[in-house]
Amino acid sequence: MLISDVRPWGGEPSDLTVEDGVITAITPHDPARAAAEDTVAGRGRLALPSFSDVHCHLDSTRMGLPFRPHTGAPGVWGMMLNDREHWREDEWDVARRAMYTLGRMIERGTTRVRSYAQIDADCGLERFEGVLAAKEAHAGRCEVEIMAFPQAGLLREKGVPELMDRALSSGAAVVGGIDPCTLDRDPVRHLDIVFGLAERHHAPVDIHLHEPGALGVFSVDLILERVRALDMAGRVTLSHAYDLGSVNEATTRRLIEEFAELDIAMATVAPARHHSLPLADLTAAGVRVGLGEDGQRDFWSPYGNGDMLDRTWQLAFTNGYRADTLIEHTVAVATMGGASILQGGPPRLTSTTDRPGVTVGARADLLLLEGETVTSAVMDRSEDRTVLHEGRVVSDALTLGAGSRVKPAQPRHFSPSGA
Repeated sequence: MLISDVRPWGGEPSDLTVEDGVITAITPHDPARAAAEDTVAGRGRLALPSFSDVHCHLDSTRMGLPFRPHTGAPGVWGMMLNDREHWREDEWDVARRAMYTLGRMIERGTTRVRSYAQIDADCGLERFEGVLAAKEAHAGRCEVEIMAFPQAGLLREKGVPELMDRALSSGAAVVGGIDPCTLDRDPVRHLDIVFGLAERHHAPVDIHLHEPGALGVFSVDLILERVRALDMAGRVTLSHAYDLGSVNEATTRRLIEEFAELDIAMATVAPARHHSLPLADLTAAGVRVGLGEDGQRDFWSPYGNGDMLDRTWQLAFTNGYRADTLIEHTVAVATMGGASILQGGPPRLTSTTDRPGVTVGARADLLLLEGETVTSAVMDRSEDRTVLHEGRVVSDALTLGAGSRVKPAQPRHFSPSGA
């Protein structure tokens, strides 16, 4: 197959040859060749790697449903209780909402996802099973890793570790943890359970960390101890962790060095107010960093629309980036940076000038996107997008129709493809 007349990372007009889902050649654009081959028309658009959303909650999304005013109380526990009180009231069940949202994410350029699935004494495995159904419905269009996630903690309610164990035996691929000190208030026992499940199921770990300053660093140091003791280097991700850079410069340097040494990955959602470890410094040290949308129009927040290009703009904005090189770097983080976190992902970014994913030998997971430059594409966020997964077109703006992806759909318009 030929992908004709595209500009890889904003470069010269080129034709990409794809065989068995892999880019096998990149040559100057030849209009005559395009007419004679099985061709995807690039129409002069940018060719970028497709997005990797490494932090989303498909189990809580309300995308596709009528807008509902926010009713949550402040704080993780207050938000969780609000979600628990209302999630069964939705017009669609978890599976249908997750299928719809994942379809929208694919249409907008995402072909790799790590989704949380809440597991607690209230929902049991119901929410996990809904996300699993969405994964199966979109098999062949998007890769989905499901995380067994104890949103309400592991210790506050009976039976949660056993439910986590069942989920990990039934299709969950990642063990989740959350705020070992502030939520469960027993960090040693919390982390013993998390890493015990990871060891039993040979699974990676992803810890949700909202804890502030020195307390967050304390929890991270406990995590690092376990990574060393259990030889878990390269298999642990810290999500959020947006206050780790607030303590002092020496602690910031130490954490970046230890994360690089133990290959601790980080997933950010580009929060508005944060004291995160500096993105450029993490990249320079070789720390894997990915981006995610978090919740999407759910009982936690009205934000999120399934579009990782919007979240990439937010990552650039919240970091104060203006230079083209740095804004392009946020695209690299949102695409191949995230891919490096997922199981079997590509090599990590090591410089803010790295532009991987559209090269010979790379898997043809691609987004063809209108834009003069990569930076202008982030600023303008055109709806003219073609999405490929393993060399196969899985969504195309011309097929979907102008503007069809931005109009809120009503339940009767649902289709398993998300179109």
